[in-house]
Amino acid sequence: MSPPDSDPIATARSLLFVPGSRPDRFDKAASAGADLVIIDLEDAVAPEDKDGARGHAAAWLALGNRAVVRVNPPGTRWSETDLRMAAEHGCPVMVPKAEDPAVLAGISARTGGRCGILPLLETALGIERAREVCAVPGVVRAAFGNVDLATQLGVAHDDHQALLHARSQLVLAAAAAGGCAPVDGVTTAVRDPDALRTDIAHARRLGFTGKLCIHPDQLPAVAEGFAPTEGELRWARAVLGAAESVTTVDGHMVDKPVLERARRVLTRAAGPHAAAWTCRPGPTPHRGPGVRAVCGDGGGR
Repeated sequence: MSPPDSDPIATARSLLFVPGSRPDRFDKAASAGADLVIIDLEDAVAPEDKDGARGHAAAWLALGNRAVVRVNPPGTRWSETDLRMAAEHGCPVMVPKAEDPAVLAGISARTGGRCGILPLLETALGIERAREVCAVPGVVRAAFGNVDLATQLGVAHDDHQALLHARSQLVLAAAAAGGCAPVDGVTTAVRDPDALRTDIAHARRLGFTGKLCIHPDQLPAVAEGFAPTEGELRWARAVLGAAESVTTVDGHMVDKPVLERARRVLTRAAGPHAAAWTCRPGPTPHRGPGVRAVCGDGGGR
Protein backbone atom coordinates (compact mmCIF):
# COMPACT_ATOMS: atom_id res chain seq x y z
CA MET A 1 0.00 0.00 0.00
CA SER A 2 1.97 2.97 -1.24
CA PRO A 3 -0.23 5.54 -2.99
CA PRO A 4 1.41 8.77 -4.11
CA ASP A 5 0.91 12.00 -2.21
CA SER A 6 -1.21 13.24 -5.13
CA ASP A 7 -3.80 10.47 -4.71
CA PRO A 8 -7.07 12.06 -3.57
CA ILE A 9 -7.89 9.11 -1.32
CA ALA A 10 -4.47 9.23 0.33
CA THR A 11 -4.73 12.96 1.05
CA ALA A 12 -8.42 13.25 1.99
CA ARG A 13 -9.12 14.67 5.43
CA SER A 14 -12.91 14.46 5.47
CA LEU A 15 -14.87 11.48 4.12
CA LEU A 16 -18.64 11.91 4.29
CA PHE A 17 -21.10 9.02 4.33
CA VAL A 18 -24.42 9.33 2.51
CA PRO A 19 -27.03 6.53 2.56
CA GLY A 20 -27.40 4.76 -0.77
CA SER A 21 -31.13 4.65 -0.23
CA ARG A 22 -31.31 8.46 -0.23
CA PRO A 23 -30.42 9.59 -3.75
CA ASP A 24 -31.96 12.98 -2.94
CA ARG A 25 -28.95 13.55 -0.68
CA PHE A 26 -26.20 12.58 -3.15
CA ASP A 27 -25.80 16.01 -4.72
CA LYS A 28 -26.05 17.70 -1.33
CA ALA A 29 -23.29 15.49 0.02
CA ALA A 30 -21.11 16.18 -3.02
CA SER A 31 -21.47 19.93 -2.57
CA ALA A 32 -21.08 19.93 1.23
CA GLY A 33 -17.31 20.37 1.13
CA ALA A 34 -16.10 16.86 1.93
CA ASP A 35 -12.88 15.71 0.32
CA LEU A 36 -14.55 12.41 -0.52
CA VAL A 37 -18.16 11.23 -0.51
CA ILE A 38 -18.90 7.62 0.43
CA ILE A 39 -22.17 6.18 -0.85
CA ASP A 40 -23.11 3.66 1.82
CA LEU A 41 -24.76 0.44 0.66
CA GLU A 42 -24.13 -1.31 3.98
CA ASP A 43 -25.11 -0.09 7.45
CA ALA A 44 -27.28 2.81 6.31
CA VAL A 45 -29.49 0.66 4.07
CA ALA A 46 -32.17 -1.83 5.19
CA PRO A 47 -31.98 -5.32 3.61
CA GLU A 48 -35.12 -4.77 1.55
CA ASP A 49 -33.65 -1.57 0.09
CA LYS A 50 -30.20 -2.90 -0.88
CA ASP A 51 -30.93 -3.49 -4.56
CA GLY A 52 -32.63 -0.14 -4.97
CA ALA A 53 -29.77 1.68 -3.24
CA ARG A 54 -27.26 0.05 -5.57
CA GLY A 55 -29.31 1.20 -8.53
CA HIS A 56 -29.45 4.75 -7.19
CA ALA A 57 -25.67 4.78 -6.77
CA ALA A 58 -25.09 3.41 -10.27
CA ALA A 59 -27.36 6.01 -11.85
CA TRP A 60 -25.67 8.88 -10.02
CA LEU A 61 -22.17 7.67 -10.85
CA ALA A 62 -23.13 7.27 -14.52
CA LEU A 63 -23.79 11.01 -14.67
CA GLY A 64 -20.11 11.71 -14.10
CA ASN A 65 -20.17 12.08 -10.33
CA ARG A 66 -17.36 10.85 -8.10
CA ALA A 67 -17.66 8.80 -4.93
CA VAL A 68 -16.31 5.90 -2.96
CA VAL A 69 -18.86 3.09 -2.55
CA ARG A 70 -19.08 1.20 0.73
CA VAL A 71 -20.12 -2.24 -0.43
CA ASN A 72 -21.73 -4.89 1.72
CA PRO A 73 -19.38 -7.23 3.60
CA PRO A 74 -17.76 -10.07 1.68
CA GLY A 75 -19.85 -13.22 1.91
CA THR A 76 -23.22 -11.45 2.06
CA ARG A 77 -25.70 -11.97 -0.78
CA TRP A 78 -25.27 -8.37 -1.95
CA SER A 79 -21.49 -8.09 -1.95
CA GLU A 80 -20.63 -9.44 -5.40
CA THR A 81 -23.33 -7.39 -7.14
CA ASP A 82 -22.10 -4.29 -5.31
CA LEU A 83 -18.56 -4.96 -6.51
CA ARG A 84 -19.65 -5.49 -10.12
CA MET A 85 -21.42 -2.14 -10.08
CA ALA A 86 -18.38 -0.40 -8.60
CA ALA A 87 -16.07 -2.03 -11.14
CA GLU A 88 -18.31 -0.92 -14.01
CA HIS A 89 -17.87 2.68 -12.91
CA GLY A 90 -14.26 2.24 -11.80
CA CYS A 91 -14.90 3.84 -8.41
CA PRO A 92 -13.03 3.01 -5.19
CA VAL A 93 -14.69 0.67 -2.73
CA MET A 94 -14.73 0.68 1.05
CA VAL A 95 -14.81 -2.92 2.25
CA PRO A 96 -16.38 -3.37 5.69
CA LYS A 97 -15.34 -6.07 8.15
CA ALA A 98 -11.96 -6.23 6.42
CA GLU A 99 -9.85 -8.88 8.09
CA ASP A 100 -8.73 -11.42 5.46
CA PRO A 101 -5.94 -10.35 3.07
CA ALA A 102 -6.88 -13.12 0.64
CA VAL A 103 -10.44 -11.81 0.37
CA LEU A 104 -9.18 -8.29 -0.37
CA ALA A 105 -6.75 -9.62 -2.98
CA GLY A 106 -9.65 -11.46 -4.59
CA ILE A 107 -11.69 -8.26 -4.72
CA SER A 108 -8.83 -6.46 -6.42
CA ALA A 109 -8.53 -9.25 -8.97
CA ARG A 110 -12.27 -9.47 -9.68
CA THR A 111 -12.57 -5.73 -10.22
CA GLY A 112 -9.67 -5.77 -12.66
CA GLY A 113 -7.60 -3.45 -10.48
CA ARG A 114 -9.86 -0.51 -11.39
CA CYS A 115 -11.29 -0.13 -7.88
CA GLY A 116 -8.95 1.13 -5.21
CA ILE A 117 -9.70 -0.52 -1.87
CA LEU A 118 -10.28 1.19 1.45
CA PRO A 119 -10.45 -1.61 4.03
CA LEU A 120 -12.56 -0.73 7.05
CA LEU A 121 -10.98 -2.47 10.02
CA GLU A 122 -13.72 -2.88 12.59
CA THR A 123 -13.19 -6.32 14.10
CA ALA A 124 -10.65 -7.70 16.55
CA LEU A 125 -9.30 -10.06 13.90
CA GLY A 126 -8.99 -7.20 11.42
CA ILE A 127 -6.90 -5.19 13.87
CA GLU A 128 -4.73 -8.21 14.64
CA ARG A 129 -4.11 -8.68 10.90
CA ALA A 130 -3.86 -4.98 10.11
CA ARG A 131 -0.37 -5.07 8.62
CA GLU A 132 -1.26 -7.89 6.23
CA VAL A 133 -4.52 -6.17 5.29
CA CYS A 134 -2.78 -2.87 4.57
CA ALA A 135 -0.11 -4.59 2.48
CA VAL A 136 -2.54 -6.14 -0.02
CA PRO A 137 -1.93 -4.79 -3.55
CA GLY A 138 -4.77 -2.46 -4.45
CA VAL A 139 -5.30 -1.22 -0.90
CA VAL A 140 -5.00 2.56 -0.89
CA ARG A 141 -5.80 3.59 2.65
CA ALA A 142 -7.22 1.90 5.73
CA ALA A 143 -10.02 3.22 7.92
CA PHE A 144 -10.85 2.52 11.56
CA GLY A 145 -14.31 1.28 12.50
CA ASN A 146 -14.65 2.32 16.12
CA VAL A 147 -18.36 1.58 16.60
CA ASP A 148 -18.42 -2.04 15.45
CA LEU A 149 -15.09 -2.85 17.09
CA ALA A 150 -16.23 -1.37 20.39
CA THR A 151 -19.40 -3.44 20.23
CA GLN A 152 -17.38 -6.61 19.73
CA LEU A 153 -15.05 -5.71 22.59
CA GLY A 154 -17.87 -4.66 24.92
CA VAL A 155 -16.58 -1.12 25.41
CA ALA A 156 -17.93 2.35 24.61
CA HIS A 157 -17.18 3.45 21.05
CA ASP A 158 -16.25 6.95 22.26
CA ASP A 159 -13.87 5.73 24.99
CA HIS A 160 -10.43 6.84 23.82
CA GLN A 161 -8.57 4.77 26.38
CA ALA A 162 -10.46 1.58 25.59
CA LEU A 163 -9.63 1.82 21.88
CA LEU A 164 -6.16 3.34 22.23
CA HIS A 165 -4.30 0.12 21.49
CA ALA A 166 -6.43 -0.70 18.45
CA ARG A 167 -6.02 2.77 16.96
CA SER A 168 -2.27 2.79 17.52
CA GLN A 169 -1.93 -0.70 16.08
CA LEU A 170 -3.65 0.38 12.87
CA VAL A 171 -1.43 3.46 12.50
CA LEU A 172 1.69 1.33 13.02
CA ALA A 173 0.44 -1.34 10.62
CA ALA A 174 -0.24 1.14 7.84
CA ALA A 175 3.25 2.59 8.21
CA ALA A 176 4.86 -0.86 8.35
CA ALA A 177 3.06 -1.76 5.11
CA GLY A 178 4.54 1.31 3.46
CA GLY A 179 1.22 3.09 3.11
CA CYS A 180 -0.31 6.40 4.06
CA ALA A 181 -1.77 7.16 7.46
CA PRO A 182 -5.26 5.76 8.10
CA VAL A 183 -8.63 7.44 8.52
CA ASP A 184 -10.21 7.60 11.97
CA GLY A 185 -13.74 6.44 12.70
CA VAL A 186 -16.91 8.41 13.26
CA THR A 187 -18.02 10.73 16.01
CA THR A 188 -21.66 9.79 16.58
CA ALA A 189 -22.45 12.89 18.66
CA VAL A 190 -23.36 15.02 15.64
CA ARG A 191 -24.63 17.94 17.75
CA ASP A 192 -21.65 18.05 20.10
CA PRO A 193 -18.82 20.13 18.56
CA ASP A 194 -16.67 19.74 21.67
CA ALA A 195 -16.81 15.94 21.39
CA LEU A 196 -15.88 16.20 17.72
CA ARG A 197 -12.90 18.46 18.38
CA THR A 198 -11.71 16.18 21.17
CA ASP A 199 -11.96 13.13 18.91
CA ILE A 200 -10.05 14.90 16.13
CA ALA A 201 -7.26 16.00 18.44
CA HIS A 202 -6.92 12.48 19.87
CA ALA A 203 -6.84 10.82 16.45
CA ARG A 204 -4.37 13.32 15.05
CA ARG A 205 -2.06 12.87 18.01
CA LEU A 206 -1.97 9.13 17.32
CA GLY A 207 -1.11 9.59 13.64
CA PHE A 208 -4.44 9.55 11.79
CA THR A 209 -4.72 12.13 9.03
CA GLY A 210 -8.44 12.07 8.23
CA LYS A 211 -11.83 11.17 9.62
CA LEU A 212 -15.08 9.50 8.60
CA CYS A 213 -18.03 11.88 8.93
CA ILE A 214 -21.74 11.19 9.22
CA HIS A 215 -23.07 14.76 8.98
CA PRO A 216 -22.09 17.76 6.83
CA ASP A 217 -21.84 19.94 9.94
CA GLN A 218 -18.78 17.92 10.97
CA LEU A 219 -16.78 18.77 7.84
CA PRO A 220 -15.34 22.21 8.72
CA ALA A 221 -13.94 21.05 12.07
CA VAL A 222 -12.44 17.93 10.48
CA ALA A 223 -10.82 19.90 7.65
CA GLU A 224 -9.33 22.38 10.11
CA GLY A 225 -8.39 19.82 12.73
CA PHE A 226 -6.31 17.67 10.39
CA ALA A 227 -4.58 20.58 8.66
CA PRO A 228 -1.16 21.69 9.92
CA THR A 229 -1.31 24.52 12.45
CA GLU A 230 0.41 27.85 11.88
CA GLY A 231 3.02 26.85 14.44
CA GLU A 232 3.74 23.61 12.59
CA LEU A 233 4.06 25.46 9.30
CA ARG A 234 6.50 28.00 10.77
CA TRP A 235 8.57 25.16 12.20
CA ALA A 236 8.60 23.24 8.90
CA ARG A 237 9.64 26.30 6.90
CA ALA A 238 12.38 27.12 9.38
CA VAL A 239 13.75 23.59 9.23
CA LEU A 240 13.72 23.40 5.45
CA GLY A 241 14.95 26.95 5.07
CA ALA A 242 18.04 26.35 7.16
CA ALA A 243 21.26 25.42 5.39
CA GLU A 244 21.99 21.71 5.30
CA SER A 245 25.03 22.31 7.44
CA VAL A 246 22.81 23.59 10.26
CA THR A 247 22.21 20.81 12.78
CA THR A 248 19.86 22.64 15.14
CA VAL A 249 16.82 24.88 14.70
CA ASP A 250 15.34 26.65 17.72
CA GLY A 251 17.56 24.55 19.94
CA HIS A 252 16.41 21.20 18.52
CA MET A 253 18.50 18.75 16.52
CA VAL A 254 17.77 18.57 12.79
CA ASP A 255 18.62 15.40 10.90
CA LYS A 256 17.19 13.47 7.96
CA PRO A 257 14.01 12.21 9.72
CA VAL A 258 13.26 15.72 10.96
CA LEU A 259 13.67 17.11 7.45
CA GLU A 260 11.31 14.46 6.11
CA ARG A 261 8.72 15.31 8.73
CA ALA A 262 8.98 19.00 7.81
CA ARG A 263 8.42 18.15 4.14
CA ARG A 264 5.34 16.12 5.03
CA VAL A 265 3.91 18.99 7.05
CA LEU A 266 4.16 21.30 4.04
CA THR A 267 2.72 18.64 1.75
CA ARG A 268 -0.29 18.24 4.04
CA ALA A 269 -0.76 22.00 4.06
CA ALA A 270 -1.46 21.88 0.33
CA GLY A 271 -4.67 20.05 1.13
CA PRO A 272 -6.37 17.11 -0.57
CA HIS A 273 -5.73 16.74 -4.29
CA ALA A 274 -9.23 16.27 -5.68
CA ALA A 275 -8.01 17.07 -9.19
CA ALA A 276 -5.83 13.97 -9.18
CA TRP A 277 -8.80 11.65 -9.81
CA THR A 278 -8.48 9.95 -13.14
CA CYS A 279 -10.78 7.81 -15.22
CA ARG A 280 -10.59 4.07 -15.65
CA PRO A 281 -13.84 3.24 -17.45
CA GLY A 282 -15.08 -0.32 -17.43
CA PRO A 283 -17.04 -2.01 -20.20
CA THR A 284 -20.23 0.05 -20.21
CA PRO A 285 -21.90 -0.27 -23.62
CA HIS A 286 -25.16 1.20 -22.38
CA ARG A 287 -23.63 4.45 -21.12
CA GLY A 288 -24.91 7.40 -23.13
CA PRO A 289 -22.72 9.61 -25.26
CA GLY A 290 -20.73 12.26 -23.45
CA VAL A 291 -21.05 10.53 -20.06
CA ARG A 292 -17.69 9.61 -18.61
CA ALA A 293 -16.87 6.90 -16.15
CA VAL A 294 -15.75 8.02 -12.71
CA CYS A 295 -13.07 6.54 -10.58
CA GLY A 296 -10.22 7.04 -8.18
CA ASP A 297 -6.65 6.56 -9.18
CA GLY A 298 -5.43 3.70 -7.07
CA GLY A 299 -7.30 3.27 -4.94
CA GLY A 300 -17.40 3.26 8.03
CA ARG A 301 -17.92 3.10 10.54
